[in-house]
Amino acid sequence: MHVTDLIRRKRDGGELKRNEIEFLIQSYTRDDIPDYQMSAMLMAVLLRGMTRQELAALTETMLNSGQVLDFPELKAAKVDKHSTGGVGDKTSLVLAPVVAAGGLYVPMISGRGLGHTGGTLDKLESIPGFNVNLSVADFRRVLGECGASMIGQTAEIAPADKRIYALRDVTGTVESPYLICASIMSKKLAEGIDALVLDVKTGSGAFMKSEEDAIFLAELMVETGQRLGKRVVALITSMDQPLGRAVGNALEVAECIDVLDGKGPADLRELCLVLAAWMFLIGRRVATLEEGKRLAESLIASGKASEKFREMIGLQGGNAAVLDNPGLLPQAKYQVDIVSPSGGVVTAMMVEQIGTAGVLLGGGREKKEDAVDPAVGIIVHKKLGDTVAAGEALCTVHYNSAERLERARPLILQSYTIGTKTSAQARPLVGRVIGSETLGAAMS
Repeated sequence: MHVTDLIRRKRDGGELKRNEIEFLIQSYTRDDIPDYQMSAMLMAVLLRGMTRQELAALTETMLNSGQVLDFPELKAAKVDKHSTGGVGDKTSLVLAPVVAAGGLYVPMISGRGLGHTGGTLDKLESIPGFNVNLSVADFRRVLGECGASMIGQTAEIAPADKRIYALRDVTGTVESPYLICASIMSKKLAEGIDALVLDVKTGSGAFMKSEEDAIFLAELMVETGQRLGKRVVALITSMDQPLGRAVGNALEVAECIDVLDGKGPADLRELCLVLAAWMFLIGRRVATLEEGKRLAESLIASGKASEKFREMIGLQGGNAAVLDNPGLLPQAKYQVDIVSPSGGVVTAMMVEQIGTAGVLLGGGREKKEDAVDPAVGIIVHKKLGDTVAAGEALCTVHYNSAERLERARPLILQSYTIGTKTSAQARPLVGRVIGSETLGAAMS
């Protein structure tokens, strides 16, 4: 097969056969195809889309590019959650210990930041010593000992996705729903899970800006997962403003510690409880969503969830003392308030610009090879519907470079719309649920 012929066919809207997709993915994983040709193929997919048959072939080929895990020794259900990415989206760090404390297993293989959105692995690595690069054997050991483990793709697990994931981040192809679906589902189905909850973001801070696009992606992923025999449900959730207050790796870890202590921002707490309830439900730990939410609340209130996080951090080499003293997390040298130029009400937020500002501060990657500064970020003080006076702080920036601050400052200011409306609200935090109508038979 000739790679250029396949690129041209997809560029022109043609359909690739299963064996051609297998050839592309396997060859790229073996370094037989260079980055520039795979980049061209990814762009062709972004512009032309894929058929459901192509998507199934792509997902299964990426899934089978490495080891597909199985945990027959673990009798309780294996359940995971995945978010499509947003600004300040840090729920995984709360959900894994909560659900593990509730008696289920959470084998979570996560990714790094993509574009303007943060990555779970980058957040975890801001905890001193935390190792996200466990071998499969160590991943299995930690999961068995404490019920949760959070790692990145290893050489054994979905290696094709690991390589393509990094390439998408620097080629402007992150937003393709087909590539998002194949990436998420290949990685998640390799974990050996029984069930999966998907958090599909929509709004100005999401990759899927419109709710219609978010629903389309959710349906793609639910269908793909169910076709491969898993219980899958997707929640459409709002990203019209940052989730919580913290944007930036160490700052977000500190906020998660607050939530596990029964504190933290109300929107972050609520979304964590709803997602945990769904994980408990499709993991067959509870009979109703209400029961699942009450269970999650009780595990946080009792301190069991926080202790489970402590246990997981310790088993993965991290300094669990950060739970008692978040000041042990990386700290930026400087802080400055970004103040409002006028008074009024926050009527809109361009959340992607806030996420991009975090990247410019050093909290994400402008280029594939960039290192991430775990200490920098933004604490958001004003969100939708909040009143603000001229000269009052919209947010506080934690930074280590004055030059980076000056690049980020205008984006933050431009992200806010200050108007005269007496109220302004984001859409409901949790909107539609996709796939729940098919869970009845799967749950029985």
